Amino acid sequence: MDDPLKQSFLKEIDNIVSFQDLINLKAKYVGKKGLLTEKIKNLGRLSSEERKIQGKALNELKNFIEEKIKNKEIELKQKEISESLKKEIIDITLPGKDYYFGGCHPVNKTLYEIIDIFREIGFTVEEGPEVELDYYNFEALNIPKNHPARDMQDTFYVSEDIVLRTHTSPVQVRVMEKKKPPLRFISPGKVYRCDSDITHTPMFHQVEGLMVDENIAFSHLKGVLVFFLQRLFGENIPVRFRPSFFPFTEPSTEIDIGCIICGAKGCRVCKGTGWLEVLGAGMVHPNVFKFAGYPEGKFTGFAFGMGVERLTMLKYGIDDIRLFFENDIRFLRQF
Repeated sequence: MDDPLKQSFLKEIDNIVSFQDLINLKAKYVGKKGLLTEKIKNLGRLSSEERKIQGKALNELKNFIEEKIKNKEIELKQKEISESLKKEIIDITLPGKDYYFGGCHPVNKTLYEIIDIFREIGFTVEEGPEVELDYYNFEALNIPKNHPARDMQDTFYVSEDIVLRTHTSPVQVRVMEKKKPPLRFISPGKVYRCDSDITHTPMFHQVEGLMVDENIAFSHLKGVLVFFLQRLFGENIPVRFRPSFFPFTEPSTEIDIGCIICGAKGCRVCKGTGWLEVLGAGMVHPNVFKFAGYPEGKFTGFAFGMGVERLTMLKYGIDDIRLFFENDIRFLRQF
């Protein structure tokens, strides 16, 4: 009696090729309004004897259909996995792909080298906030309000008394407030100034250093900085000191090295002088010690500061500071 329904189902399930078709087939036969479901619902119209015979046959057919659908579902899943594996097959005879590993940015490369050199001669590393009080950035460094030296800094003001630090010298004052001599440390970090061209950026990196103790002389300053520069640029690099002015040091000096581009013979980079300015330094001004609370006349010391980007440009022959911030992979891979 139910063979036509069974044969119809078997014919249709053989042609199923997708999960959606299988879902539709299941709904057609054993869904809420399926062909077999309707027959089961109509059993109530039959006599007790016929209902018993028909019910058994219909239940067996329902179990048969559900089993076939379950097997078909397994078959489709296996087929799907098999096709997926064929598409994702790896030919192990093909040459491998090249992968580029991340490297150290040239500015960081120079910064780490600077830190290592100073650590060799006993300097420690100190850090401070990049958003700084005007007091630490200027006043405690002998640069009071309305002092003309403030114009040299091109400062970003957050408020009247808060700035983005224009140098890392505020770290020196903060450390002197907390620690007593002897002191010997450097303070590397980011600084900010309103300036932007091929040799300046609004954010750049500085390393400033301080050495304080009894009887520290200018000769100590020369010895430390000559050692540093010759370790960084080569032991044969010539070094000279020129008089200069900084509000927080007295006397003050700027330090030049022989032009590494032309071998100190004179070129466009050094403007024909054979020398390149690399850092500023000087003996700590007595007023700075006064702000730090040190006894007058008891200690002396020297301070120095350098721009890391400038040293990196000189060390690697880079002529545009903006290359450090453009993230051009062709440029960065050279380092």
